[in-house]
Amino acid sequence: MDAEAGTADRDRYDPGAGDRPTVGVEEEYLLLDPDSGLPLPRVEAVRTIAGLHPAVHHDELQNELLQAQVEVATPVCRDLDEVGGHLLRLRHALATAAETAGCRLAACGTAPYAPPGPPEIVDNPRYHSIRQVVSQLADEAMINGMHVHVAVPDPQTGVEVLNRLRPWLPVLTALSANSPLWHGADTGYASWRTVVFGRWPISGIPPYFAGAEDYERRLDHLLAAELIRDRGQVYWQARLSAKFPTVELRAMDVQLRADEAVMLAGLVRALVVLVEQEAAEGRPADVRTPESLEGAGWHAARYGIGGSLHDPGTGMSRPAAELVQGMLTRLAPVLETLGDTRAVSPLVRRLLAEGNGAERQRRHLAEHGRSGLIAMIAAQSAAS
Repeated sequence: MDAEAGTADRDRYDPGAGDRPTVGVEEEYLLLDPDSGLPLPRVEAVRTIAGLHPAVHHDELQNELLQAQVEVATPVCRDLDEVGGHLLRLRHALATAAETAGCRLAACGTAPYAPPGPPEIVDNPRYHSIRQVVSQLADEAMINGMHVHVAVPDPQTGVEVLNRLRPWLPVLTALSANSPLWHGADTGYASWRTVVFGRWPISGIPPYFAGAEDYERRLDHLLAAELIRDRGQVYWQARLSAKFPTVELRAMDVQLRADEAVMLAGLVRALVVLVEQEAAEGRPADVRTPESLEGAGWHAARYGIGGSLHDPGTGMSRPAAELVQGMLTRLAPVLETLGDTRAVSPLVRRLLAEGNGAERQRRHLAEHGRSGLIAMIAAQSAAS
């Protein structure tokens, strides 16, 4: 879910010099019992022990819906080394505090095990209102995403970027898939989080927009029709941020490893720079029908990178490894210009070789059982 809406310093983000826009990352984690793997409602204890609290550290620690969840946000960063340094620092602080509080920090896209009753939500008027409106959906909100913000110079450019990123969202979903388990069962999906979150209103792959005015008109209608209470309740996989002058990519599961989160942040920034350049050069955008994109998104959530993916341009099925390697080739000049090649390309290839988080969770569960899986998730979530 989204942190509580509030006034933000929009000047914190800027498009940067040349082709180097600033970037920021938000991550959501669960707090799990080290033995049973069940979510534990101990967010206040973990925050206190870590010396972090939203009222004081509001730029880095965000409110979340459930008391068994915690969300962090990096400061605005100019390079991926900064992103990695902040994520490691925040993960380590929270993991150490969680262990002291008798739980474990878990960077997995869904709670692999859960009790039958509804989870406890944070005592916050906004979240009580959300719980009342969405009912059962709030009880199934034990899901963790990763959000990447990339600065854009103006809303019109931002909408152009959103339109051109739509076909890439299933690829990002597949690469980041890290949520195969749900209530103790293997769902058969690589990213069950994507399926669960897709049940929320105004979610999934966003529509195509005629421009910034069209984007604003549509959001104004949702507000006037009382379909949303604020712009933070637009849950598309990509949107213009309601708080910052950025495009915000939300298609990814949270990552087991911090370096994989950095890799995805680098991919997202490179894609934003690439499509912005293509728009400026007048190249036509890839046009895909809504049903083609919806099907590709479902396929990516179901199979991850274990089989085929759908080409962002043609919509046709291709071997996942071939498509991802082609993406790296297309992004190579941009990554080199940004100075991000070493932080991105080798890790994408490692991911193709070792499997994404979903595949690794399944393998570890089969080899080491429930307690071994929880220990692995906790260890990788906090690894430096």
